[in-house]
Amino acid sequence: MAWLILGCLAVYVVAYLVYGRLLARLFALDPAARTPAHEHADGADFVPTSRFYLLSQHFSAISAAGPIAGPILAALAFGWLPALLWIVFGNVFIGALHDMSALVGSVKHRACSVAEIVRQYLNPRTYAAFTFYIWLALVYVIIAFTDITARAFVENLDVALPGMASADAGLATGELAGAGRLQVAGAGVASSSMLYLALALAMGVFVKLAKPPLWLTTLVFVPLVGAAIWFGPSLPLDWRAAPENPSLYWAWAILAYCGIASMLPVWLLLQPRGYLGGFFLYLTLGGGLVGLLIANPDIGWDGFKGFTSAGGQPLVPFLFITIACGACSGFHGLVCSGTTSKQIDREPDSRLVGYGGMLLEGVVALIALACVMHLVQGSEIAKQNPDKIFGYGVGTFLAELGLPLSFCVSFGMLAFATFVYDTLDVCTRLARYLFQEFTGWKGRAAGITGTVVSLALPFWVVAQTVVDAKGAPIPAYKVIWPLFGSSNQLLAGLTLLGLVLWLVRTGKPRLLQVLVALPMLFMLGMTMSALYLQVRDPKATPVLVGVGWVLLALAVWVAVEGFVALARSRPAVAGRQG
Repeated sequence: MAWLILGCLAVYVVAYLVYGRLLARLFALDPAARTPAHEHADGADFVPTSRFYLLSQHFSAISAAGPIAGPILAALAFGWLPALLWIVFGNVFIGALHDMSALVGSVKHRACSVAEIVRQYLNPRTYAAFTFYIWLALVYVIIAFTDITARAFVENLDVALPGMASADAGLATGELAGAGRLQVAGAGVASSSMLYLALALAMGVFVKLAKPPLWLTTLVFVPLVGAAIWFGPSLPLDWRAAPENPSLYWAWAILAYCGIASMLPVWLLLQPRGYLGGFFLYLTLGGGLVGLLIANPDIGWDGFKGFTSAGGQPLVPFLFITIACGACSGFHGLVCSGTTSKQIDREPDSRLVGYGGMLLEGVVALIALACVMHLVQGSEIAKQNPDKIFGYGVGTFLAELGLPLSFCVSFGMLAFATFVYDTLDVCTRLARYLFQEFTGWKGRAAGITGTVVSLALPFWVVAQTVVDAKGAPIPAYKVIWPLFGSSNQLLAGLTLLGLVLWLVRTGKPRLLQVLVALPMLFMLGMTMSALYLQVRDPKATPVLVGVGWVLLALAVWVAVEGFVALARSRPAVAGRQG
């Protein structure tokens, strides 16, 4: 397996050096241009930031459950080979291009959101439909991630922990050297998360006041994150004694945190939290990759399991929406045009942050896929949820570095929870930006209003008891999650459509127009068909069907308006943005 993963990494490196450079040249990135971070610097949202510091913050913001759960679920359903091909080539030619294009487009339009760009090149009614689509997508992502995180803070993990396979047979043989159980307290995960946030606040103040070199800040605070993970379980925040559902209290607490965090200056929490979270990701990726290369396990999982999953879903289009953020994500476009574009110091930094950041997420997806590839058919771990599969896989790879296996598996599971947690406040901030852009309201009162409006529905939904067809209660995230992949990928297609309009109207190179238009057509075709199949599924819940039809109608509206505008487009005179 090691040589296969190395080959995929080599493709990413070549893509960054060759294709990323080509895109930078076609976009005419100017190192002397005055970016919005400088032009509108306010010390709160618009803050010029070092490209490597910003890369960590951006990488942490875009890396959530998607690039981990998606590849794992796809490999379980369809086999690892089609998942691998889409993760590698989808990232290079669609996902990374989408992220870099959204980032550059926003920087060239005064750090406007992708919805605002659509308004400039379409019309107000299409802008309204697209904005509502994005806002609704952000709201249910907040609901899903809040519910997942709250349950992680309450529920204890108690799973069978198989021993390592024999040295002669490799991990794929399933020959166990021993057996035990892994137990991770949810209250310990909560404690580690709170310590992590406290460290981020302390780092933000330290950097703002002392202005230390980046290496010193890293040397001080990154080890403290490791200490927080280590000591968190010894200081558990156990709310299970609460008179009502304890996960509900955690959900409300998390949403309250999101509201406060989204209003704070980016230097105080968003940037330091993102930088520390990025390093946590780097440690997980680096350690997991090194351990994987050392172990070089055999591949035990089926490469191809058929054109239809066990649940009856066809490989095309469901492979693409299942892997979701592991290859392309519309949410990334919101981050690029919402928070990251306001911090770009120099236009050429967009290549590293946008294109390079997505390739790093592709590495996350590869490691998640490897966590399935080394398993054998029918193994107990393969029947677990994605967080447990990822935790066990990363744990076995990290254990090759000489660390205790149980600690490594716990680290992997905590990493999964952290990836999800880091994205919540970013979603809330983006929803606030959209509200203020749409209404035109300015000032702190407008920001507070936008935050309250965006969090009102999540506060209500997490308190509801949702039941399935048999009347059994089910978590809120399980109701929302089926739509995440299709609507998220569809958002990427619509974002690319808006960017193609910009490229055509401003007379950008024809080659660049084609390179962006082809992924746009592919994503729109795959995701609209998948969303239609989902809402027509007789097993779908009424909530999923209702929200799905609304999203599909809004997307068709925007797409039709966009294609009509493209058919009528003529290159604009000099002077337009870009």
